[in-house]
Amino acid sequence: MKKLVLTGAAGRLGSYLRAPLSKMCDELVTTDLTDDITNPLPNETYVKADLADLSALVALLDGAEMVVHFGAIGDEAPFDAILKSNMIGAYNIWEAAHRNKLRRVVYASSIHAVGMHKKTDFIGIDAPHRPDTFYGLAKCFAEDLASLYWDKRGLESVCLRILSCAQVTNPRAVGSWLSYDDLVHLVERAIDTPITGFSLVYGVSNNDRAPVDNSAAQHLGYRPKDNAEQFAKKIYDEAGPLDPHDPANTHHGGPFASVELGNSGVAFLNLSDDET
Repeated sequence: MKKLVLTGAAGRLGSYLRAPLSKMCDELVTTDLTDDITNPLPNETYVKADLADLSALVALLDGAEMVVHFGAIGDEAPFDAILKSNMIGAYNIWEAAHRNKLRRVVYASSIHAVGMHKKTDFIGIDAPHRPDTFYGLAKCFAEDLASLYWDKRGLESVCLRILSCAQVTNPRAVGSWLSYDDLVHLVERAIDTPITGFSLVYGVSNNDRAPVDNSAAQHLGYRPKDNAEQFAKKIYDEAGPLDPHDPANTHHGGPFASVELGNSGVAFLNLSDDET
């Protein structure tokens, strides 16, 4: 395609996506709140923009075919902060995409939209929303916004319910891991699938212990290759017995299911240095 836009380009996952996305378009326009971006690619143009500024996003998306929306607060936070960045920001993305007649929004949703479901339920993409935090609530809002803009305005969306795209450093991740290679593959399929309408898909690798069912999203052609089972013994040995009554161990949201609203969930994930 001629022009593709990536939000959240200075973030951890956005940084991984810049290079592969640049190969799918003539011009990659990236954006975030930072003043500049490191090591710009030959066909990459960086534009500083605030997701809360609709006019800035309308200008940013001018001439684009799709937008890959990864920009937002990536953790639980007080409601006012989530409202501005993750909810109003999502509305502005879809509205700017509609005004510019884009074909599709690819959105970084999250397992936290359904984080209060139990892992033993093996939920599919049709599981009802059960957010675990204000952060998860914002993901529910954006998914419903995507559905609305497809039904009423014909704007396609693929919502990627990412489980945990990080190094495997905790027992939960043995099931929830999404490798960086599989993340890239997932986003590529969300972009190059000819017709998607409004689609949901779980962002999880081919883990033996994956707690979600992606069978109803086969039309996207997402076929993950990596498997976290290789880390299982070491991780489980180090963690020791888990409390079967702790929501952080029993629910899809992990620690997000047990923290007080407004408090960080990421702080309890034991993420390695490349997850900052």
